[in-house]
Amino acid sequence: MAMYTRLAEGRYRASEHTQGPWDPRAQHMGPVTALIVHELDRTAPRPGLELSKLVVDVFAPVPVAELEITTDVTRDGKRVQCLSASVSSGGREYARASAWRIRTADTPASPVAGPPGPIPPPSEEIARSWLGSGFGYGRALDWRFAAGGPARPGPATVWGRFTVPLVEGEEFTPMERLAAFADSGNGVSAALGFDTHVFVNVDLTISLFRAPEGEWTCMNAATVVGPSGRGLTRSTLYDGTGEVGTAIQTLFVAPR
Repeated sequence: MAMYTRLAEGRYRASEHTQGPWDPRAQHMGPVTALIVHELDRTAPRPGLELSKLVVDVFAPVPVAELEITTDVTRDGKRVQCLSASVSSGGREYARASAWRIRTADTPASPVAGPPGPIPPPSEEIARSWLGSGFGYGRALDWRFAAGGPARPGPATVWGRFTVPLVEGEEFTPMERLAAFADSGNGVSAALGFDTHVFVNVDLTISLFRAPEGEWTCMNAATVVGPSGRGLTRSTLYDGTGEVGTAIQTLFVAPR
């Protein structure tokens, strides 16, 4: 079973593989973000333009239900293009996104870090943890921690590979995989306990300096919680050949 089944143009039914950790009736924003990318990829495509920045604002928890995604071209140009997207269900808007495509060109590349070590072997710690067995999205990934762990608060370096498709019968692209994984930064680098606090992101910003490749994505994530009910997660994103960009999440933090 895939995360989503296409019902019609721009309409999808979510499966249990989209469930987030806070409420089984609400989706993890990773699949939703990937679905936004999936629809944006079908919106005014032009050879030579690549998705370079994506900002998603979350207005409310997205239900595990039928979704409608509408997209538009906000600004069209020869070298840059700005797109928008809206996610709704039952007539209510739950998230809104904006994205930039930038033309590709030959430029002298700066030296960047390679991947943070090889992909570790499977771990029983993950399988026994809330991450590997507690909710649909967690079970839809093959998690491999290179530093930190699912039950260890603090920064973490983790590889991830999706074991189910995004949309039934359709290709799961490297950009969609990265988008679906990038929203996990605040969970894998939790600064507070899941049993004592809620720390959900109200947004996600992904910025890339090159297109990702392959089925494995890695993030080096760290979360800081401030003294007034909010936090910030910063993640460096990698594919199998090295660094590709960053993800930033602003967090709402509260006691349970």
